Amino acid sequence: MNKKQIQSEQTRKRIADAARNLFVQKGYKASSIEDITAATGSSKGNIYYHFKSKEGLFMYLLDEWDLDWYAKWREKEHLFQTAADKMYGFAELLVTEDLNHPLTQAADEFFGGEIESDVREKLAEMTAGHMRFNRDLIQAGIDSGEFKRGDADRLALVLESLVIGLSRVSRRPGAEDALSTYRLAVDVLLYGLAKEPED
Repeated sequence: MNKKQIQSEQTRKRIADAARNLFVQKGYKASSIEDITAATGSSKGNIYYHFKSKEGLFMYLLDEWDLDWYAKWREKEHLFQTAADKMYGFAELLVTEDLNHPLTQAADEFFGGEIESDVREKLAEMTAGHMRFNRDLIQAGIDSGEFKRGDADRLALVLESLVIGLSRVSRRPGAEDALSTYRLAVDVLLYGLAKEPED
């Protein structure tokens, strides 16, 4: 990386850090490009050069959050001996890292609004990464014989839908014990609701 690239990356990081603080304090919708330029000391042109739009800037922050989550998972994954343990560990990390993340409220606002087409593509890539993670987690359980045979891709979609739904509901008033709810969701996914047939 040459000096100009290093300076550009430093500027990008400075803008992203200041914008993150702004989004945490004011939320996504209430943070305008003018607010971001004031907080960063950068011009609109400089922000657009590095991120193309407010949406692109927020997507960059979501990507950083995602990369951080995966790094934390890699640090903990070795602690879980079985595929089922990994499912519970996955649920616990979602609760501790996602529900309590400073950008969670701003992310809810972001996903609830109009999303530009180029940002939609990046979002689709991020979602595909989540699906691969889910599929690999499930497939490892199938391959080890711990989980019954099934379509890991479709089960990955079920897991992703479960996680997204829980994340929305768990942040509502009255949802005090998110971790036990996530553990229950893993129980239901792994063992189902139906009673064992009687002999």
